[in-house]
Amino acid sequence: MNSNRPTLLNPLRIGTRGSNLALAQAQIVRDALKREFCLEDAAFEICPVRTKGDKITDKPFRDIGGKGIFCREIEELLLKGGVDIAVHSMKDMPVEQPFGLVIDCVLPRGDPRDAMVSRYATNIAELPDGAVVGTSSVRRKAQVLRSNRKVRVEDIRGNLETRLAKLEAGVVQATMLSKAGIDRSRNNFEFVHVVPTEVMMPAPAQGVICVERRVSDRRVAAFLDAITDEEAHIASIAERSFMSRLEGSCEMPIGAFAVSTGTGLTLRGEVLRPDGSDWAAGSIDGSREHAVAMGRELADSLIRSCGAGFFNGN
Repeated sequence: MNSNRPTLLNPLRIGTRGSNLALAQAQIVRDALKREFCLEDAAFEICPVRTKGDKITDKPFRDIGGKGIFCREIEELLLKGGVDIAVHSMKDMPVEQPFGLVIDCVLPRGDPRDAMVSRYATNIAELPDGAVVGTSSVRRKAQVLRSNRKVRVEDIRGNLETRLAKLEAGVVQATMLSKAGIDRSRNNFEFVHVVPTEVMMPAPAQGVICVERRVSDRRVAAFLDAITDEEAHIASIAERSFMSRLEGSCEMPIGAFAVSTGTGLTLRGEVLRPDGSDWAAGSIDGSREHAVAMGRELADSLIRSCGAGFFNGN
């Protein structure tokens, strides 16, 4: 292992998006490896990549490719050997990776909850009539409208700084962000109101940083295995299994949240109409080794309970 360690002359190259938050997450991975293997900063090179999702900011995610728009260019570079690992927000990742790549490393989960940033109210239900809430997430839009039918939800794209600028300019009266993103960013946030998971169930794997590598790179696999958090990994597997099963039946807003209970696992999930007018939710308990099956079983139970009309808008 010592002879294979990254060095100044042969650094471990970390691919990431170039936003402040993405760079902060890449640094979290770097620092975890530094601590584990007693390495210096010089043993790592952080390589920012501009993705399709960063280049096109005037269209909704669903119109430019949906999941994967923040990772494809980084994955292409990883496959070509231009970087050694890629750091992503797990919630942005498709369930299936390109042939030759694998995600088997996740770091300890950050705060999985959503947060409302607003000076006008401390929770969604108290926002004044006609207030504009900015978010690019169809899940958050549906959940906001479920809590308050009198607000308007408008699609806003861009990094955290862009969203805060629109808030300060009065374009929106509130914006919805992930609490983990707020915690990891370098911004000084004011008027942050954390939303309970009972009000807004998180996106599957929200708050989880994952690391992607080449399947064939056993040297990197050994490094990453040392920093993988098993609890966050199991939760992500269950939540993404639930999401994968539902995405085969609909393109509707989905929330999921798994919590370990000793050797057991509790998974909650929900699917909503895009306008928040109706939803179905449930939960399932099981063992951690059955995380994939639990996600599928919970999704199937919601599909059965909703009926076909729920998914086709009837």
